Amino acid sequence: MDKKTSNSPSSLSGAGDTASLEAMIARAARSGKGVPPVDRWNPPFCGDLDMEIRADGTWFYMGTPIGRPALVQLFSSVLRKDEDGKTYLVTPVEKVGIRVEDAPFLAVEMVVTGEGDAQALTFRTNVGDVVEAGPEHEMRFVDQRDTGGLKPYLHVRGRLEALVARSVLYDLVEVGEEVEIDGRVMFAIRSRGTVFPVMPADALHRLSQ
Repeated sequence: MDKKTSNSPSSLSGAGDTASLEAMIARAARSGKGVPPVDRWNPPFCGDLDMEIRADGTWFYMGTPIGRPALVQLFSSVLRKDEDGKTYLVTPVEKVGIRVEDAPFLAVEMVVTGEGDAQALTFRTNVGDVVEAGPEHEMRFVDQRDTGGLKPYLHVRGRLEALVARSVLYDLVEVGEEVEIDGRVMFAIRSRGTVFPVMPADALHRLSQ
């Protein structure tokens, strides 16, 4: 598939557009601040909290949306998904469980820099993380056979992922390419020298018809 430059408001793609990348990082509220070392904390489990992260990235507490972005960012900085598959808010002294409908984060913006093997896809999440897809932050794609849809996920940190927003998905597809993997032609996404297979190219062609 040929590369195109997207003009959608949710994505500032375009090869070599470092100015857009810098602007995106500047908009990330936690840029440069890092997150607490929750993976090193081992506090006791203190029960479940009536808190939920919906599939659209909205946080709810006791059935009511949390309207303060700063509070959501604070909570998101102490999220951890453990080996049991559950997601928790973790501090040095306690661990409480919360519900996550899909992924805890939503990738709401993407910037493309470089070309070929040097191409890099950098994403901004709804809670201020800036993540560059590559060997340390892999992408996976879930084919929803019942609906014919595609759900891309990006590793953010620990076991936590971001669901790529549908508006960004269209831009992601525009930078895809067909490559041969294990003898089969696949439609794939490339970032920092890592190739992430999306689906067989012939399946994509059928969906496009």
